[in-house]
Amino acid sequence: MLRNLTASMAVLAAVSIPCLGLIGCDRSGPSDPGSAHEPENKPSTQFVINYDEFKLDNGLQVIFHVDRSDPVVAVSLTAHVGSAREKEGRTGFAHLFEHLLFLESENLGKGGLDAMSARIGGSGANGSTSRDVTNYYQTVPKDALEKMLWAEADKLGWFINTVTDPVLAKEKQVVKNEKRQSYDNRPYGHTQYVIDRNLYPEGHPYSWQVIGSLEDLQEATLDDVKEFFRRWYVPNNMVLVVSGDFDPVQARKLVEKYFAEIPSGQDIEQAAKQPAVLKQSVRRYHEDIFAREPQLTLAWPSVERYNPDSYPLAVLTEYLSDGKRAPLYKVLVEDKQLTADVSMGSYESELAGQIQLEVQAFAGRDLDEVYDGIQQAFAQFEKNGIAEEDLQRIKASQEVAFYEGLSSVLGKGFQLAQYQVYADNPSYVSEDIQRLLAVTADDVKRVYEKYIKGKPYVAASFVPKGKVELALADSSKAEIVEEKIVSGAEEQFDATAQAEYEKTPSSFDRSHEPAYGAPAETTVPTVWEEKLLNGLRIFGIENSEVPVVNFSLVIDGGQLQDSPDKPGVANLTAMLLERGTKNRTPEELETAIQSLGAEISVSATDDAIRFDVTTLARNFDKVFALVEEMLLEPRWDVAELVLAKNDVASQIRRAAAEPNAIASEAFAQLRYGKDSIRGHDILGSEASVAAITMDDLKAFHRNYLSPTVSRAHVVGDISQTQFMTAAKTLNKSWGKRDVTVPDPKSVAAAPGIYFVDVPDAKQSVLRIGRPAMSALSKDYYPAVFTNYILGGGGFASRLTQQLREGKGYTYGIRSAIDGEKDLGTFVIGSGVRANVTAESVQLINDILKDYAPTYSEQDLETSRSYLVRSNARAFETARAKLGLLENMSHYGWPADYVRQREAIAKAMTVKDVQRIAGEYMQPDSMIWVVVGDRASQFERLQKLGQGDVVLWDSGSVQQKSAD
Repeated sequence: MLRNLTASMAVLAAVSIPCLGLIGCDRSGPSDPGSAHEPENKPSTQFVINYDEFKLDNGLQVIFHVDRSDPVVAVSLTAHVGSAREKEGRTGFAHLFEHLLFLESENLGKGGLDAMSARIGGSGANGSTSRDVTNYYQTVPKDALEKMLWAEADKLGWFINTVTDPVLAKEKQVVKNEKRQSYDNRPYGHTQYVIDRNLYPEGHPYSWQVIGSLEDLQEATLDDVKEFFRRWYVPNNMVLVVSGDFDPVQARKLVEKYFAEIPSGQDIEQAAKQPAVLKQSVRRYHEDIFAREPQLTLAWPSVERYNPDSYPLAVLTEYLSDGKRAPLYKVLVEDKQLTADVSMGSYESELAGQIQLEVQAFAGRDLDEVYDGIQQAFAQFEKNGIAEEDLQRIKASQEVAFYEGLSSVLGKGFQLAQYQVYADNPSYVSEDIQRLLAVTADDVKRVYEKYIKGKPYVAASFVPKGKVELALADSSKAEIVEEKIVSGAEEQFDATAQAEYEKTPSSFDRSHEPAYGAPAETTVPTVWEEKLLNGLRIFGIENSEVPVVNFSLVIDGGQLQDSPDKPGVANLTAMLLERGTKNRTPEELETAIQSLGAEISVSATDDAIRFDVTTLARNFDKVFALVEEMLLEPRWDVAELVLAKNDVASQIRRAAAEPNAIASEAFAQLRYGKDSIRGHDILGSEASVAAITMDDLKAFHRNYLSPTVSRAHVVGDISQTQFMTAAKTLNKSWGKRDVTVPDPKSVAAAPGIYFVDVPDAKQSVLRIGRPAMSALSKDYYPAVFTNYILGGGGFASRLTQQLREGKGYTYGIRSAIDGEKDLGTFVIGSGVRANVTAESVQLINDILKDYAPTYSEQDLETSRSYLVRSNARAFETARAKLGLLENMSHYGWPADYVRQREAIAKAMTVKDVQRIAGEYMQPDSMIWVVVGDRASQFERLQKLGQGDVVLWDSGSVQQKSAD
């Protein structure tokens, strides 16, 4: 579970990172320069993660990794406690603690680390919880390291007294909202619950979900919480990792200062492995009110993380399901056309593991057909096995994925922590690689026969409401408890109540926040620029941190070149560009890309067609040649167009039942108008997709893909000369063509509340906004500044503090200024508890109305501090550097535009903020989209007195009263 939905990096800590690069690991530090351990038969190429480790007397394990490439440092604290350490009937505690530890501690005070992060320019304090561990992490400018160590120690040693009954009551509501948003209010959200409950025996710690049950959370007492903390949140059960630009000698003194006096806890024994054992297959079905298409999930017991068999299993599952050569793809997607995609993988944890295969079938298809197709694909594998070229292809593609995971100091820190927790040795990386590289075709066949062939499984059939006949034969009804939404049923609490307690003693005064260290200066990368004779502009940054190149080719237009009468052409054109070339079949193209350790994706956005490329640096020239071939010589494969249209139609049907997608589509229609292409889904509609022909795609490619409206960007281990040598072939092969990119039309609907009915929705999804300035307006960055305290500052913002922290109405809420070249939008997005829909709308209205009059000098200073200091992190990763180049090429900004923004931030006044808020953030100028259960919420919204509530249905406005 992620505390913050934007924290995708947390997945690195919760899910095993496949160590598939040629990695060496060096335990040496400043005091031990010669202790590196090398494997006897080391690969010829090594990527070394140097680290130093030590342990405090209280048992805290500490790992340092120094990386001076950027003026930032990442601090992560990993507790070896996840849902597997919980008691049955008291589930969800580990994840609940992930939330609680951010709220307050004795010396940080209310707001805890979130309040401090808002000032120091951090990436946002965040956390993640898995079955086995809980992680807390943040990247900050390097001068804030001592502040972070002080804060993390306070959470560990000076926290539990601040947890009171009102605090617990409020955070229960937040976690329950997260469960509704992530599981209860989305299609197939209960799938993992059904799988795990039937795969593991009753009482097994993996038989319940990490997030726990609503009932268990509600029953949790303050004593339960304190008992859990004192058992598991102790130094001898924690790993602290510091990675980035810091002095390790000084950092060690700080770690000892802040952490050493925290007492250790009880001895914690290593948990015994508990593999799942199925005596016979189990088939369950569930009628899903949000599903439009049936889905089949199969799960088999397998092995725990880092088990020797986990390596061939990773290869097996990828080979069976991923790509044109995959047996499951060939049978289910191409031959039988039952689905657009198949996913299969290993879910490996500390005590046990499972293999899962998931197929979302097209509407109306019987899941027995899907099951039969799976068996046919398995039979093909049993007959043919895996070819050596496929084995090597998969290893190459996973190698580049590994390097990508190490592109930040936080990624490197997570990697070291993971090996410490799961293998009791950060240098396990060497053995990890050796095991991967040693996988043979025979190993892959062996694990298939050991864990899948003829073995019992759990099958979960999720079918649309009233379509039980589509479920797998002989399935029995799954036991799923669905929450009833009752207004006024939630516990009330006072979030402002102050805890009274006797302060935990310390050997020194911890109440004063440490000062900053030496200033962290923002490092603006050196950018080179070129322009080809055909008009293609090229921007580059050389960066040799990892042997990888990231490259994007952006062709302006995209959806803007579509007609409102036939939307979806741009998207399908992009899809077909990925599916073969004049001289390569789709399968041959895919194999060529993967064999080079590369990824090439082509996509359509609202204003461009994009080629996004990641490749091992050593193969760049060959990969660039493939990009050129895809761009200029598409195959236009008729069979692939059929498959692509099936895929898109399926996506459209799924989105029609997903509340967040419904809200986004309704808001777009209201924001831009039905006559604007921006008011249409980029996928198109089922009718428009069915009408699109190959000639439409060829015409789009011929008329709109020109170097005169294109920009190339490259970041990585490649010089300007090397790149230009490869790129200059485009002068001859890609000729000029005059292209005009249309300006997006915009005719917004009248302000007011627009309601979309999703019967029995457990949450209401809100999209609130209005037209705003373009990214080129002089008001754009002042508006970004203005929005920080309102809703752009995460846990520092008023929207989050009042709706989540103050009321427990939501799991998350944000606001943003979305600026484009020609127009912009101010938007607020959230999912709120269904039974407080009206209360949430009223509270947001009040916050917007009061924002300008109550904006203070302290708000101004917090925003200024964050937005200036956070620039130290602005260009740390390759992706961030690529973003810099794309901003330069798209908007015409200089390479040091962050310096200009710093100047704007420093010059902002309270009156400036009040002017922007008064012009763009007033509630009566907003379009309010509410997607929820009409039967229980429509009438309550009408009673707010904010005007009539308009019932919105399929692009036409109908004003109705509640029945």
